[in-house]
Amino acid sequence: MILLGIESSCDETAASIVQDGTNILSSVIASQIDVHHKYGGVVPELASRMHIEAITPVVDEAIKKANIKIKDIDAVAATRGPGLIGALLVGFTFAKSFAFARHLPFAGVNHLEAHIYSLFLMKKQPGFPFIALVVSGGHTNIYYVTSYDNFELLGQTRDDAAGEAFDKVAKMLGLGYPGGPIIESLAKTKSPDVISFPRTMLEKGSFDFSFSGLKSSVARYIHDNNITTDDEKAQIAASFQEAVIDVLSQKLINAAKAKKCKRIGIAGGVSANKTFVEKLSKKAKDKKIEIFAPPSELCGDNAAMVAARGYTMIQQGNTCNLDHDVFSKNKIN
Repeated sequence: MILLGIESSCDETAASIVQDGTNILSSVIASQIDVHHKYGGVVPELASRMHIEAITPVVDEAIKKANIKIKDIDAVAATRGPGLIGALLVGFTFAKSFAFARHLPFAGVNHLEAHIYSLFLMKKQPGFPFIALVVSGGHTNIYYVTSYDNFELLGQTRDDAAGEAFDKVAKMLGLGYPGGPIIESLAKTKSPDVISFPRTMLEKGSFDFSFSGLKSSVARYIHDNNITTDDEKAQIAASFQEAVIDVLSQKLINAAKAKKCKRIGIAGGVSANKTFVEKLSKKAKDKKIEIFAPPSELCGDNAAMVAARGYTMIQQGNTCNLDHDVFSKNKIN
């Protein structure tokens, strides 16, 4: 099956051609980071307009790079949600129209499930069952994954997601958007143990997250100490990042122990943070737990993971009708 995948949930317009759910023939991503950078975050109206401008050229390029013709496409999948409604509508409506015009099956994919599927596009995949961390947009979720279709939600953020905390702290420090890569780069220059920021673990046995207290603690530290120099900002970045990594790592290992799993997969934007992957791997090694993280090109929003998830849905007859719509909130199991 040759499947066209489309992703437009936030600030990337992406298209991919994937064969049989695992073989990526092409993956094209048009990023909007340069546009949103000056605002310190994604502006939904601008994102929607840029998706409209980019969607056709991106799909055309994906088809061209895959060295196929439109007539060779057997099915279509697009992100249905969660995400920004205006942005989602662009990709979802384009894909639905493409499928309808060519009488092809069409799947509306859950964005968070798609991120988990990025782990199935790796050469070495986690076997079932495994614990999955999905950090994407406003989500920081832990799942117990027992099959290609079963994702049990164990915990999620109660306020700010990890990615949001990175972006907000970067904005406080005047570092720009997106915050994750900038903070990780700065953090490498300093010891993470100099400033003791809080690690919120919540109730005993809980797999939920809360990063609003950490974010507020950083804001107070910046204000109370009149932080202005690049050296001071780098120190805050290192200590803040360490606090986030400690919480994410401990929760994941606790979840693996609770479910008697020896495998943890991490997906979404924060999985591109090499410091996080390295420190989690080190902590997990002592517990004889194996860590799986996708390559950098599959960490952020991309259409290959959407196509991979769409493939299994279409194989099972789980397709969308013309009256199906997008959704902004998480509807994963």
